[in-house]
Amino acid sequence: MDAYLQTTDIIDWQHPAILDLAKTLAANHEGSTEIAKACFRWVRDEIYHSFDYQLNPITCQASDVLQSRTGYCYAKSHLLAALLRANGIPAGFCYQRLSINDQGAPYCLHGLSAVYLPEIGWYRMDARGNRQGVDARFRPPQEQLAFQLKLTEEVDFPAILSEPLALVIKALHTYQTWDNLLKNLPDVSLEIAKSYGLLDKRERVLRI
Repeated sequence: MDAYLQTTDIIDWQHPAILDLAKTLAANHEGSTEIAKACFRWVRDEIYHSFDYQLNPITCQASDVLQSRTGYCYAKSHLLAALLRANGIPAGFCYQRLSINDQGAPYCLHGLSAVYLPEIGWYRMDARGNRQGVDARFRPPQEQLAFQLKLTEEVDFPAILSEPLALVIKALHTYQTWDNLLKNLPDVSLEIAKSYGLLDKRERVLRI
């Protein structure tokens, strides 16, 4: 589990602001599950999704997400992981491939979070932020993610990574505004997913 607790350039959970918030969120809760729920709900509700609210700047590093209070799904997953790790709770990253317009191409990656809970093991959650038609919640052991697969080219990648995908980080660093990033969202097709570590050892893919 050490890899899922590390501090990195992106998941900079030792930043004083993240440590302070992590301590505050954990103050009135006991056990990993309750602390994880508090962290999830705070990121989901208090960090504004860049597209939903059409906000800049584009954030990536966890401490920058906290400072700017905005981010795409990927950035929000970075902050959530940082808050969890700051509380000594293992956290990772996972992804879905979804249609941008719900009708087919183009497709893009959607960033999720995963937390290790002693009672059930790894549990996926989606802190991208709720809106009309989106109702993501923390209800272990049952998942309640923001989006469900609907099309044959949509994929639910099973891997739980200890670090965000490099191509996601590159996109967040390359495009400076919410609308430019929207036009250039990162994508990984099923054919090349293995090279990115998105498939498990059995190459099992959850898809319709």
